Amino acid sequence: MEYITLSNDVKVPALGIGTFLISPEDTEKSVYAALKGGYRMVDTANAYMNEEAVGKAIARAIDEGIVKREDIFVSTKLWATVYENDSAVEDTLKRLGLEYVDLLFIHQPAGNFIAGYKQLEKAYKDGKTKSIGISNFHDEKLEKLLAAAEIKPHVIQLEAHPYCTEKEIMGRFAEYGTRLMGWYPLGHGDPGLVQEEVFGKLADKYHKSNAQIVLRWATQMGFITIPGSKNPDHIRDNGNIFDFTMTDDEMAEIAKLDGTKKYYEPDNETEENYANMHLPFEG
Repeated sequence: MEYITLSNDVKVPALGIGTFLISPEDTEKSVYAALKGGYRMVDTANAYMNEEAVGKAIARAIDEGIVKREDIFVSTKLWATVYENDSAVEDTLKRLGLEYVDLLFIHQPAGNFIAGYKQLEKAYKDGKTKSIGISNFHDEKLEKLLAAAEIKPHVIQLEAHPYCTEKEIMGRFAEYGTRLMGWYPLGHGDPGLVQEEVFGKLADKYHKSNAQIVLRWATQMGFITIPGSKNPDHIRDNGNIFDFTMTDDEMAEIAKLDGTKKYYEPDNETEENYANMHLPFEG
């Protein structure tokens, strides 16, 4: 496994398992399989409704001696409707069954996101999270958050894949040393991305699958990468990408795909709808 060092010297595994759109039952199985197979990072969120399942998988892996808690990097996200809830962080930790997380995000630029970020800063100072971040922030709301932030985000989570590398936003973050955690690393299942000719050629050269080439590209780009899967074979294969390194010329060839498309386009109406969507455990 390779690691990425954040601006506060916290080390993050370059590859982890994502749990977006995975049921609690399948999440518990997938996270346990990933930890048993050598993964050391797990990403979840309040809104995924599977934090308890993630916690159960981690507890099982620890109980069985597969891994120690301090060796697992756990990231999760507060949902917009709990940004002003003083117990939001404690409730999140309780669902996970953990005393702290390694990275805590605010999930969307909706609702009172400044209040939400202040909760992250407090949790960081209190030792309840080792690092803090923001997810899906762009443009004016990003600037508003940065202006209010006492502690600049250590990580921003955004859509990132060969079609979209978020160069502009990451250029904005250069002065803070903020790192990118990329979701949709395989293009949200778009076969057109994975089947691009360049990936086929590189797969033949390195004796890997096209998907493995794409994931290796992401880690070589310095992106914290979190492919999700409930298929044990895919989980294993996704993790088997650190035994080769593409050349600068090959990375430059892949870079020609950048700017092709995004799969998620934020808009104010959608972001405000997020703020109005309550979670089952609220209230």
